[in-house]
Formats: sequence, structure tokens, C-alpha cells
Amino acid sequence: MDKLVTLEEIRAAEKRIAGVVVRTPLYRVSRARLRMAKAVEPEFDLYIKAESEQPIGSFKLRGAYNMMARLTPEALRLGVITYSSGNHAQGVAYAARGLGTKAVIVMPENAPAVKKAATTSLGAEIVEVGPASSERRAKAEELAAKFGYTIIPPYDDAAIIAGQATCGLEIVEQLPGVGLVIAPVSGGGLLSGVATAIKLAAPHVKVWGAEPELAADAKESFESKKLAEWPASKTTRTICDGLRTQTLGTLNFKHILSYVDGVTAVAEDEILAAIRTMLQVTSLVPEPSGAVSLAAALFHADELPKANKVVVVLSGGNLEPELRKSLEDKSAAHPHH
Repeated sequence: MDKLVTLEEIRAAEKRIAGVVVRTPLYRVSRARLRMAKAVEPEFDLYIKAESEQPIGSFKLRGAYNMMARLTPEALRLGVITYSSGNHAQGVAYAARGLGTKAVIVMPENAPAVKKAATTSLGAEIVEVGPASSERRAKAEELAAKFGYTIIPPYDDAAIIAGQATCGLEIVEQLPGVGLVIAPVSGGGLLSGVATAIKLAAPHVKVWGAEPELAADAKESFESKKLAEWPASKTTRTICDGLRTQTLGTLNFKHILSYVDGVTAVAEDEILAAIRTMLQVTSLVPEPSGAVSLAAALFHADELPKANKVVVVLSGGNLEPELRKSLEDKSAAHPHH
């Protein structure tokens, strides 16, 4: 369990998920359009890795499918269970549908309606609990013990990390001159995977995590080298519903300490500005959790290593329609903001 994921495992995951998981495009952000939008213009070439273009609108399908495609026929017959507030739930539900197995998802009752609806539409069964991530996990473990379901954890598992790592492998293949990659961090599945793939395939590239200041447990953990846990009452304050996890996964933290160069925390208004910028300047739609990496690149360049080509991972695009409308209304009202 404690061994770090290898490049061979990541390449095997890449083969396993091919044809189900999309090899997502990398888009260069136009400086002229940033100027027109009166947005912050970076001193480097900026690229966006659009994981929002996965079939479920987020990177989570990579890890979920990689883990589930390795299950025995007996395990698939009994079904799988996970605990997630949204995107991982959809990843597991989508993979289950493709593999012909039943998926049960434990979700907090305050999960975005759009994510609940998407999960149900993929044929999964939802069990609701309270808002803390610890409650979701306890319920999933209880039901797994009772019905023989296989737990598909959201991030703290080698197969999940190897699946998410395929995103990093694609980046170094798509942009040979990349100098810095920034990925959002919550439980650490994406960041640990991306960093591992990049450092093993292209060791000179710097890898950075980005998270909300209101849920900056990963930054604290990274800097103190001790796994910090923040109470749900603190992490639930951020608008980034996908980044409210209270602590990094144990195995994820090991990978992050081994392969990540730094973690930057961004303010809520910077996250909103990054969403607005992406909506105005590109054809991509980011959910708040997916925009933290762009917020770090635009507003915290002084904290980041110097690089000519920077890739920000847009981890997901499942933006609540009301939030999108309010941001677009504000942009119209303050064109120079």
C-alpha cells in the first residue's frame, strides 16, 4: 500500500483507460483576448488542460475507470460503492455503466443538484448523509461490509493515483517545452498523480498545487511535512465544492511530498475572477474547483517558479447554472473589472 506509483503502472493505466477516457486537448490562452477582457496578462505562455471535456465533465473518470477495469467478475457482479460530493461519483457511475456493474454513491445532502442529477442519470443509486466527508466514508464502509460492494475511494489508492496520473503524462507529451504545471488539490488524487507522472517522465518540469485559502490544509501539510486536517466547518466555507476535503489522503501525501514543488492558496475573489476570465477569454467552462489553478497562475505568479510555458489543469467543468449566470451578469455590469 505504501509503495509509490511507478511510471510502468501509469503507462499501464493509460492503455487500460484508452477508448473510454478522453485524451483531453491543451488550449493556448490568447494574450490578445486577455488584454481585451482587461484580465491579468501573465508573462508566460499559458495553456489550459481541459479535463472539463471528459464525458463526465471532469478528470475523475481516469482514476475510477482505471481501478474498476481491474476488478474481478465476482466483484463486478456484487457492485461498487463510493463516497463523493460530485465528480468522483459521476466517474464511478459512468465507469460502472460501461462495465455493466451496479454503483452506489454516498453523497452529502448539500451536494449540488446538478451533480446529483448527473449521477442518477448514469444509473447510480444515491444514499444521502450529512455534510462532513468523514460521514460519507463511514456510511460507504458500512454498506460495503453489508452487501459485499467494492469501495472505489475518491483519491487515497494507488490505482486511482495511477489513473489520474495519465493526465500528467498527456501534458508532457502534448507540450514538450512545458516548464510548470499547476493542478488543483483537495484529497490529492489529481495533484499526486499529475506530479508523479511528470517527475518520472520529465523531471525538470515543476509541479505546483493550488487550493482555496479557506480550505488550505494541503498547503499547511506540504509546508509542515505533517498531514494536517481541517474541520468541515472551515473547509465548507469555500465556493469550491470539489475542494472541501478535510485532509489529503495518506498515500497521496506521500506522493506529493516526493514529487510536488509547492502549493499556493488563492482567495475566493481570485477564484471568481479566474472563472470569469475563462468564460470571457476561452470557450471553456470551469467549475470553481477547476479554476483555482488558473487563479494561482494569474494572481500568484510571484510565488511560482519562473517558466516560459505554464499549463493549468482545468479539473472540471460542472459549473452550477445560477453561479454562471451571476458571474456573466457581473461581467456585463463591470466590463473593466
